Amino acid sequence: MTNGELVHEAGPGIPTTVGGADLEQLEDLGERIAALAAQISAATYELLAMLRDFDERGGWNSGFHTCAHWLCWRVGLDLGAAREKVRVARALGALPLLSAAMRRGDVSYSKVRALTRIATPANEQELLRFARAGTAAHVERLVRGMRRVDRIDRMGAGEDEKRRHAGRYLRAHIDEDGMVVVTGRLAPEAGAALLRALDAGAEALYGPHRSQPAGAAPEAAEEASAEQRRADALGLVAESALASGLDPGSRGDRYQVVVHVDAEVLAAGGEGGSSWLADGTHVSAETSRRLACDSARVVMRHAADGRVLDVGRRTRAISPGLRRALEHRDGGCRFPGCGRRLCDAHHVEPWAGGGSTSLANTLLLCRRHHRAVHEEGFSMELTPNGEARFYRPDGRPMPQAPALPAAAREPVTALVAQLASRGVAVDGRATLPDWWGGPVDYAWEIDWLRSREAAG
Repeated sequence: MTNGELVHEAGPGIPTTVGGADLEQLEDLGERIAALAAQISAATYELLAMLRDFDERGGWNSGFHTCAHWLCWRVGLDLGAAREKVRVARALGALPLLSAAMRRGDVSYSKVRALTRIATPANEQELLRFARAGTAAHVERLVRGMRRVDRIDRMGAGEDEKRRHAGRYLRAHIDEDGMVVVTGRLAPEAGAALLRALDAGAEALYGPHRSQPAGAAPEAAEEASAEQRRADALGLVAESALASGLDPGSRGDRYQVVVHVDAEVLAAGGEGGSSWLADGTHVSAETSRRLACDSARVVMRHAADGRVLDVGRRTRAISPGLRRALEHRDGGCRFPGCGRRLCDAHHVEPWAGGGSTSLANTLLLCRRHHRAVHEEGFSMELTPNGEARFYRPDGRPMPQAPALPAAAREPVTALVAQLASRGVAVDGRATLPDWWGGPVDYAWEIDWLRSREAAG
């Protein structure tokens, strides 16, 4: 500090000298940022409370898989973020102290999101005390420690093995540059098999000395890293599995459920005739028409007394070539806000009613939305340029991505006014942690929390 000025080192383009007046302005700006952040936390609680009510009353159940899928479509959230919002909203319904603190803006959404993973009515008061004293990073570390200790306690009863089995997953997505990103957790035996296969694949490609891929020029690029060799080996493993017959064809061949349907049920579009499963269970006419969209068909002619007169050849509704074209064009379920990859091919105009089995008359729908279009009153049309238009049962159109309501001209003023109307007055200093900068004894804190739980 020289002559009333604060001098500090900064990066390129950042002033290194801040005068007294500028310093006061920056401090004021910082306080306004803190106040707005606290107001947003309080408003986020209001959003979560509304979301919990909407979820419990089933407001999302109008053609969507879950409340999170509705949020993804209507609000524009990423599906993962939407699921987390729904989880936190549900958890807060049983945590009154944590809910009240977030409503006042005392704790941020980041802290609440972490705490709801371990909070119960018995320990929420102690967790709230810790959250007010520490930072979001402290809270995350405490939550991880508590969950780890709880898992260790359950290992003797075999629960840890069940948890590990339930926690298996494999995720894959295409990154911005077109590369496929794979992450996962595998059971020990499945993981061991995969690692052995990757080692074998890497040796087949690069040889035992990990030099160059088979057929590569000696002067090719420098030796691949272990991670790169495994990536190449995984591709070889996948190609080898497919070449050995792992994929036998279309879904209609893989999963067979035989449905006996009278011809008039499919062709007339009414409820005449009958349709039933092999065990005699009745199936509705619309369900039969849905199944007929994407299945193998065998036409049988019967005499009046029920005797079989003729059995036609087995035909496939959707050829492998047409399915590849549909997957290339649609990429997944075309219902607004869905996009799931495992899909049926839906005939816009039923084939039994004269609709062609062609790219112009078919599109991909997941099982949930294929049912919605056939049995739940939703309708759709496919325009000549390939645009799919969907309509609710009452005839209202469903936009692919609905626009959000217009925000207020002065959103901060409107937010503060809305909170004030609900009796919420937010202080920017409410979220300031009491942490003094020293180390945190997480082991002591976890022991204390667990002793309080036991006492309660």
